[in-house]
Amino acid sequence: MSKRFDVFGMCNALYDLQAETPDSVLSELSLTKGSMMLISEDEQRDIVPRVYNALVNTAAGGSGANTMIGLAQLGGTACFTSRVGRDNHGQLYRESLTNQGVQPNLGEGDGDTGISLILVSPDAQRTMCTFLGQSRELQPDDVNLEDLRASHYIYVTGYLWDTENQKETVLHAMREAKAADVKVAFSLSDPFCVGRHKDDFLKLLTEHIDVVFANREEASGMTGIADAHGAARELAKLSGGIAAVTLDASGSLIASGDEIFEIPSYPVTAVDTTGAGDMYAGGVLYGLTCDLPLPVAGRIGAYAAAQVVAQMGPRLETIDREAISVIVNEF
Repeated sequence: MSKRFDVFGMCNALYDLQAETPDSVLSELSLTKGSMMLISEDEQRDIVPRVYNALVNTAAGGSGANTMIGLAQLGGTACFTSRVGRDNHGQLYRESLTNQGVQPNLGEGDGDTGISLILVSPDAQRTMCTFLGQSRELQPDDVNLEDLRASHYIYVTGYLWDTENQKETVLHAMREAKAADVKVAFSLSDPFCVGRHKDDFLKLLTEHIDVVFANREEASGMTGIADAHGAARELAKLSGGIAAVTLDASGSLIASGDEIFEIPSYPVTAVDTTGAGDMYAGGVLYGLTCDLPLPVAGRIGAYAAAQVVAQMGPRLETIDREAISVIVNEF
């Protein structure tokens, strides 16, 4: 089968709503400034209308969608699977993905679309409220198997390991990927995910996964090895494939077999680290789908992550493809 997509992404669909709000509004809403929290359906229906007039940016978001958008900006082809509500935010989510070059493959349900509400205070502090909404109801029937089989890679995040139906859907997609010779990439996503689902993630690593993404803390929690080099090697050994481990400003490591590559970070003035790991994964996946050497794929990921860190927000408007060409040609 010919491959139409470089990567078939799966994660929670969260419509980003960014608003500029004074501290007094946070107090009125009983929100702790600078915190990150999950909110209920009732809470989001109470909070969102009270800040809607202060919105300064809206876009399709969520970790996996950010990675697919980054891949598309680099020149790759991507589609994205999740579940949204039959509401205005669901329609806007589809339109936003399409406008950013990612094909939306979204199931629909009779609840509200998930949102990520980012409240920015006058001192630039960010208070984040996440409502998962219909994304938690992802079903196996939401997976477009034709598009999955027509992809080089499937990319799944650990955030989907939340409900039984999400787990069933992930395993369904991974089994279909293996049957169609589609490589499986997986992000451990968050130390909290690793802590809750370590045994299940170990099983996924040994049975399904070809490429695993993690940060230093996630890699250590997954393997029990404090040393980042040792943890990266162990993750690669468990999957029998590739492990990419980010080390914040210290760069990243990419391990495969007996090799481990140290990828330096790009020096930038950090403004906001939100989305750096997502963009790094997008860059590495772009390199892998272009059959570039692992150190080059890592450098592309590092460059893309640095551009996100140097600005506010989890996504870029565009990325300098000439700079990517320089990275490729320097090797």
